Amino acid sequence: MKKEWFLSLAISAAICIPAFAALKAGDRAPDFSARASLAGKEFDFSLQEALAKGPVVVYFYPSAYTQGCDLEAHTFAQEKDKFDAAGATIIGVSADSLERLDQFSADPDYCAGRFPVASDADRKIAASYNLITTAARTGMKDVRGASIDHDFIERETFVIGKDHKIVAAFSSKDDHLAPDAHVKRALEIVQQLAGK
Repeated sequence: MKKEWFLSLAISAAICIPAFAALKAGDRAPDFSARASLAGKEFDFSLQEALAKGPVVVYFYPSAYTQGCDLEAHTFAQEKDKFDAAGATIIGVSADSLERLDQFSADPDYCAGRFPVASDADRKIAASYNLITTAARTGMKDVRGASIDHDFIERETFVIGKDHKIVAAFSSKDDHLAPDAHVKRALEIVQQLAGK
């Protein structure tokens, strides 16, 4: 009897626990402010201020100077003028330190000084968007040979409308998108918004 009662209690508890999933289209985007870097210069980024100008593409990525993240940043930099034409702001978010982001944001092979990247070293922004973080493997190095000493935030892109609602959300994990495909999809969505 005790065993059956415990089993039914465990099943009930499991059913009541909500699934941990990233925010989705239609959800209200959590507001955030963060220290960011644009072309190696630090500043305070505010989602609320950016949304006053138009839609915002908030893209989370695991780490600067890693293969997929480098490709994604480079592609956003190449397409920046098209995002500007659609009235959209781009902000990259990772758990990288500001020191790493100062270099990454200015690097002509990656962000190329075209858009800012923000530091979420304590992963509070990622948590507010229900994103999963994982620890870097011990001894892991980036493409430059420097040690990576921070957690990785899962790759997820959110397109947020001026009304603070998430217009679209997509990930490499769930949607099987390559890093540069995040850019293409985000651009298509902001161009559709601009056409309305």
